[in-house]
Amino acid sequence: MRFSVFLVGRSTAPEQDRTIIQDLAQHARDAEDFGYDAVFMPDHHFTGYAPMSSDPFMFAAYLAPQLKRMHFGMSVTTVPLHHPVRFAERVNLLDQLTDGRLLVGIGSGTTPEEMIGFGVNYKETSRIAQENLDIAEALWNKTMDDPPVQFDTGHYKGAVIQRIVPAPYGKRHAPLMSVALRESSALRAAQSGYPAFIPAFTPPQIGGTEPLKHVTKYFTVYRDALLSAGHPQEVVQRALSWTTHTYQCVHLAETDEQARAELEVILQGYQDAIDREMVYNKRAEEISDVKIHTTPNALTEDWIGTWCLYGSPETVRAHLEQYRALGIGNVLMGFTTGPLTPERLRLGQQSMRLFAEQVMPHFKDTTRVPAGTPA
Repeated sequence: MRFSVFLVGRSTAPEQDRTIIQDLAQHARDAEDFGYDAVFMPDHHFTGYAPMSSDPFMFAAYLAPQLKRMHFGMSVTTVPLHHPVRFAERVNLLDQLTDGRLLVGIGSGTTPEEMIGFGVNYKETSRIAQENLDIAEALWNKTMDDPPVQFDTGHYKGAVIQRIVPAPYGKRHAPLMSVALRESSALRAAQSGYPAFIPAFTPPQIGGTEPLKHVTKYFTVYRDALLSAGHPQEVVQRALSWTTHTYQCVHLAETDEQARAELEVILQGYQDAIDREMVYNKRAEEISDVKIHTTPNALTEDWIGTWCLYGSPETVRAHLEQYRALGIGNVLMGFTTGPLTPERLRLGQQSMRLFAEQVMPHFKDTTRVPAGTPA
């Protein structure tokens, strides 16, 4: 099993941005020292969700020479917000800068506020995402002698005469990891030989004995399609090893009681930030004529059960055993979710250290694909 760190941490004021960017860069360096397999970065705008997430490709390029072993992931790139030509170029360039250690999560949806900030119609995001991906794929496959790739989506129009420069690190461009929220998404990832994000909305409580129904359903669809797609064995193994289940908030302490008490403090800060942002979400909904937001309550058992992994190292190990048994290859964890105050950062470092020292060794796989192996 692989374990990855999600670089999140809210800024609630402009004067906090620089410090949080620096803290998250150090968090990534610490993650490499602790033996984590990858850092994943979000793609978000205007909200302070993570200040560097306004351009995660640039932030990953900054980290690339500092992290010699870890993979770099996008969780996830909101494809409608990216010009398809620039998207194809940036994926290849970052693939080169990371020596083939790049995984590009892709998705179509985000908030109305982010969409209207880029002049994108929220109601058309699925169509725009697919059109952009189709254009990018055509560009990645184009050689110098091929006819121009011409496109006209109504949002972007153009023609590429020669090729995308630079070329990818390996024979193919970096893997595009779909969010397998629909069966069609899982099948598309499997047919391409790429890993997938396996979503969950009703996880079992900590200490539960049965695998998550949603994870089991979508992972099984994905795995079976991957195995029957006719890929070489090494492609199948690599895809499964990076197929990812995500926890937005992970918190460990010496005891379950301590972990729960500290988690509630963390989530209260998170809830306060969400409540402050809701007024802006509502303004964006009015402008875009879309209504999707209700104020979540991060302190309910349903929310905690859905998005959090917490407890003593022993409890967390027992919980993750069901995902190993299912075949999940990578677990992505947010240790810094919520406003990134000095105390929140301390608790995040505490969790990351305990997980690395007392959980990861239990799941260590000595047959992992070496860093830098071309996709």
